[in-house]
Amino acid sequence: MNAMTPNDNDLHAYVDEQLDPERREWVEAWLANHPHEARRVEAWKQDAQRLRAALASAALPPAPELDPQHIRTRLRARRQSRLAIAAALLVALGVGSLGGWQARDMSLAKVDKPMQDAVQAYRLFAENGSGARLDTGSGDNVRAWLGRYLENASLPADLDQLGLRTVGARLLATEQGAAALVVYEDDQGHRLSFFIRPPGPANHLLPHGQRQDGELLTRYWSKGNYNYAVVSRSDDPRVDQVGQLLGF
Repeated sequence: MNAMTPNDNDLHAYVDEQLDPERREWVEAWLANHPHEARRVEAWKQDAQRLRAALASAALPPAPELDPQHIRTRLRARRQSRLAIAAALLVALGVGSLGGWQARDMSLAKVDKPMQDAVQAYRLFAENGSGARLDTGSGDNVRAWLGRYLENASLPADLDQLGLRTVGARLLATEQGAAALVVYEDDQGHRLSFFIRPPGPANHLLPHGQRQDGELLTRYWSKGNYNYAVVSRSDDPRVDQVGQLLGF
């Protein structure tokens, strides 16, 4: 094994016990010489253990996708940043109250910024290079899929006019209830996500608004019984056209 520095994928694979013995010894030797990184990896281990314990104790409806072994497999496959794991953990501790929802294995934290959960979902599932799986694939009928979980929720009708096609969708769990993420992509690989969730018990509806999160632009609004957000890179060449299409 050469002396190169392990990347985050290597470290997450180490946490998930997915490395072969040789690579595991290599990572352990590197961590022994980098105490700061060792502390970071140990925190990941604790987060992952607590998340698995919380999910294992949650009473979720019976379905093949919700089988504990299936969930653990998907958790091991999801080697993302500590931020995403911590965000999932905060709500996973209270996921028992969501037992009636047809949700999957990600929970998003309640935050002060409008639709910050939409930004977290983009970074985890829609960002280019993300290895996280979607529940539907390209060519699937996303509208029919969405109607099974979020009744009367609407999707933007004209994004295909801008050369954007559906890559897939993901069902999520939030403190406000079941949420859906739909990912779009153009021929150049630029992506945006469309996020839908209920306003929660406090009925926190949103005015039309937008804000910047680093390199991401989030536009949000409420319509009917749902809050919506579109997240894309602020340098996306179609960002202004998408805004006009959505009434911004």
